[in-house]
Amino acid sequence: MKIYLSLLSLVFIGAATMVQAIEEPAYIPLGQVGKIELREYAPSIQARTPMTVESRSSSTFQRLANYIFGGNTRKQSIAMTAPVETRMDAHGYMAFTMPSQYSLSDLPLPLNDNVSLHKLPARRLAVLSFGGWATDGKVKRKTQELLDTLQAHGIETLGPPSLNQYNPPWTPPWNRRNEVCVEIVN
Repeated sequence: MKIYLSLLSLVFIGAATMVQAIEEPAYIPLGQVGKIELREYAPSIQARTPMTVESRSSSTFQRLANYIFGGNTRKQSIAMTAPVETRMDAHGYMAFTMPSQYSLSDLPLPLNDNVSLHKLPARRLAVLSFGGWATDGKVKRKTQELLDTLQAHGIETLGPPSLNQYNPPWTPPWNRRNEVCVEIVN
């Protein structure tokens, strides 16, 4: 039993170390409004695929994973980054942010017509972080908390909120990191 617990601990430590090595989009913290962090993000590039409430499945994630694992015009592998962003509205999508070393012209084109590359300008986001599983109910409550807090403080939003998830599926709930975020007016 002691050996089993030691091995299990090593697996969790190894997984945590791997997750920490994954690049995340660069930002500058601008301040706090209650539990909400205001951030200024550097320009970035995303690979996106359409996603609707009806199409929420591993196949959406798989389309993006295929692109970074060689499903592109150069058969080139591209490093995984975090978070995986999902936006559920009339123009819903799932997105991976590309590693910062790439410009749009450096990236190979996706082979799948349902994957596209998008250049994002520098932007300011309001972010509410939370742990555990990002269930529909929890995401809805956290999104409402985010929007209500911003409205109470007179902070104007731009566009719909999105969900960012930072961890692989095997991460235990107590180690999971999620965020709901929305772009805000400068």
